[in-house]
Amino acid sequence: MTQHHDTLIHRLLLWWDRQVLRFPWTLLILTTTLSGFSLHYTINNLGFNTDTTQMLSPDLPFQINRFRLNEAFPEDAAAIMLVVDGETPEQISQAAAELAQRLSRDKEHFESAIIPTDNAFFKQHALLFLSLDELDDLSKKLTDAQPFIGYLAQHYNLEGLFEIIRQALEEKDKSLPMNLTPLLTAIDDTIDRRLNQNPRYLSWQNLLADHRLNTESKRSIVIAKPKLIFTDIMPADYALSAARSVSQSIMQENPAVRIRITGETALQHEELETVSEGAIISGILSLLLVCASLWLSFRSVKLLLTTLIALIMGLILTAGFATIAVGHLNIISVAFAVLYIGLGVDYATHLCLRYRECRAAGMNNEGAITESINSIGFSLFLCALTTAIGFLGFIPTDYSGVSELGIISSAGMFIGLGLSLSIVPALLKVMPLGKTAPFRSSQLSSVIAHFPFRHAKAIRIVSVLLAIASAAVLTQLEFDSSTFNLRDPSRESASTFKELLSSRNESPYSLTGLADSLAEADRRAEALRALPTIHEALTLSSFVASDQEDKLYRIEELDMILGAQLKQFGKPLLANDQRDAAIRFAVTLQKAIDESTTSVPIPVLETLLARINSYIEFADRQPQPDAEYSQLEQNILGLLPYTMQRLSISLTAQTYDLEDLPPYISDHWQSKTGLYKIMITPDKNLNIASHRQAFVNDVQSIDTSVSGLPIIDKASGNAIIQSFVEAFACAFAAIVVLMLIITRNIRDTLLMIGSLLLATLLTGATNVLLNNPFNFANIIALPLLMGMGVDSGIHVVHRLHSHWSNGVDLLQSSTARGVLFSSLTTLCSFSSLAFTPHPGTSSMGLLLAIGISFTIICTLIVLPAFSRHKI
Repeated sequence: MTQHHDTLIHRLLLWWDRQVLRFPWTLLILTTTLSGFSLHYTINNLGFNTDTTQMLSPDLPFQINRFRLNEAFPEDAAAIMLVVDGETPEQISQAAAELAQRLSRDKEHFESAIIPTDNAFFKQHALLFLSLDELDDLSKKLTDAQPFIGYLAQHYNLEGLFEIIRQALEEKDKSLPMNLTPLLTAIDDTIDRRLNQNPRYLSWQNLLADHRLNTESKRSIVIAKPKLIFTDIMPADYALSAARSVSQSIMQENPAVRIRITGETALQHEELETVSEGAIISGILSLLLVCASLWLSFRSVKLLLTTLIALIMGLILTAGFATIAVGHLNIISVAFAVLYIGLGVDYATHLCLRYRECRAAGMNNEGAITESINSIGFSLFLCALTTAIGFLGFIPTDYSGVSELGIISSAGMFIGLGLSLSIVPALLKVMPLGKTAPFRSSQLSSVIAHFPFRHAKAIRIVSVLLAIASAAVLTQLEFDSSTFNLRDPSRESASTFKELLSSRNESPYSLTGLADSLAEADRRAEALRALPTIHEALTLSSFVASDQEDKLYRIEELDMILGAQLKQFGKPLLANDQRDAAIRFAVTLQKAIDESTTSVPIPVLETLLARINSYIEFADRQPQPDAEYSQLEQNILGLLPYTMQRLSISLTAQTYDLEDLPPYISDHWQSKTGLYKIMITPDKNLNIASHRQAFVNDVQSIDTSVSGLPIIDKASGNAIIQSFVEAFACAFAAIVVLMLIITRNIRDTLLMIGSLLLATLLTGATNVLLNNPFNFANIIALPLLMGMGVDSGIHVVHRLHSHWSNGVDLLQSSTARGVLFSSLTTLCSFSSLAFTPHPGTSSMGLLLAIGISFTIICTLIVLPAFSRHKI
């Protein structure tokens, strides 16, 4: 690289050096004061925007579709899903209803809370949504159970239950038409659970209604609209804390149910929690590793302290610039601190090492400072300029999250340069390094130092072959656009989300389309239902049951048979002697076994008899046997009134049409502006990437205006890839042109850029082989790797052509030591990220470790091998 001692930049550097050495204390006081003001201003004014919808251009097609949907149906945007599951559908329904009511009342934290599949309308018309065959089957089952239900309505207690079963087993002429085996098996299971101190309520809905009164018998989902505070780092923190508190309270009241929170908002919140957990510990560990690396580099406490002071001041001043220029950080631009530590520390490291080299050569303190600035100041300026250009290339992209990172980090490079050329010399002036010796060079290190020049031809051949092989491997490079894969799978929101992705009715990866009319919505839904990847496509018309007259005829018949009896279950359990009832029931079972005339399988009776006898012995041993028997009665019969009430309500169904749908349903499917929603659910498990891709492609083949998480992930990934490709292409071209202009040497430019390209190819290929695809998180590391590669190349080429270097001493010089230890500093600081539980952060740490390692090798081994220097 040609020296330009007469250039304006060099003259400015020398003039500045004189001023720093003349007024070091003044400069230190002013800079410290400025840093203090910057810190105070940042703390009081820097915001944090975690709204990810604002990080990509609103003009992108998928963003337009998303905003259009959110504007039409704002209650669906940024909702959280509370999944209620348990052992019985009755308890699930009761807990979900209580949860929705409590969240709805909490206006401080929630705008609304609903259960989409469980409301007054669905309770009344549940049977109308069955097919005619399903309704016929249910009608026969309930008709057969009518004598049983009628008797229990008059004798609602344990004694009454056991008595009607006794009659069915002993009095053949009064035998119940219903099959007793499921009932006896359920009673046996309930008693067994009490014996094992794991009590469970018997589900009469499963026995009598055959899962027909609930859309989903295994779980119920409450959709809550939280009030988010995007100026907070955790915008959903207050709402989610309130939801957890309510959930815990309900679970304590009803231990048989479990409530879990998931949804995109909860996932993002727990992701931030995962990233921040242990941040203090990892930060302290990283700082210790950085200090250890710098100590190995300098072997001087003064130089270590000088570098750390410059680094901390640089972070504070860069944060102050971010506050003034942007006003806030987002989840991408917050990485400026990571990038600054990785790149900003380089300038101070190189200057301190060159200063130490000069002092070891016998120069006085001021002479060593001046020579350091004079010899590498231009290289430092060029490094800051090229790295800043790399960051500036992100500004015009559609990815505003990265665009803001580019603005902040590009300024940070010049702030780091300015501090390295001011604070560092000033500190070295007031805290001069004493007498120091050169770093010892052993015979082994001499062999290593000459290796790139002694084996230059072999290194060149291997480098070309590796470049070709890496390019071939890179054809398999993928970008994982699934934001879900960046979450810690052990967290509640992620594990619950993954479970729901396998569901056909409740998948959070369902898609939503909009139509200008109901007729158009129905037409698209019909076309979508024909696709193999679609389970269902729902519109407002889907809530108008078919064949209503035929179904109502059957329902009216049921009402005539059961209606009066069902209404009698609102009273509490009648008083009875539960122990005596259990003993007499055991006698009944023994008699049925001895006579062997019942249709119930004998093994079922024998198992139940053994269980009853064991339970009587167990209950009699309890401190309060009566309470134990009462609890058994409650476990067996406690949910019967709820099922009877639900069944009674379902028998009041009436004919209705679209106009009769209540607003709490129609408003969720028809917007105030006249748009109609189409909800499309997947037929396959969307945990599998190929299924997600096929689902999205099939739906978009019919309707390109649909929106939803899988489409947002796919489109965001494409937009980010395009943004990074454009940014890196522009930045790379600008850096090449700048290097050609400044160096006026094509070979030097090719040396620097070539080593960077080889390191990039090797990094990408290794990530492919390690199955560490690029994603939304680790792609942020690319600017750091590019900046380090360019900076290191500039320093090495500058050293190779400098008047104060003989070329072959490169790897024993302060320059090589600076490149090595500044890279190791970054490696020590961030490679620990690879061991964090957060997959996105872990992949970033792995990418950084790989990239930095290859950057060191390509800069210190490959680049010298391609230079003109020989042993």
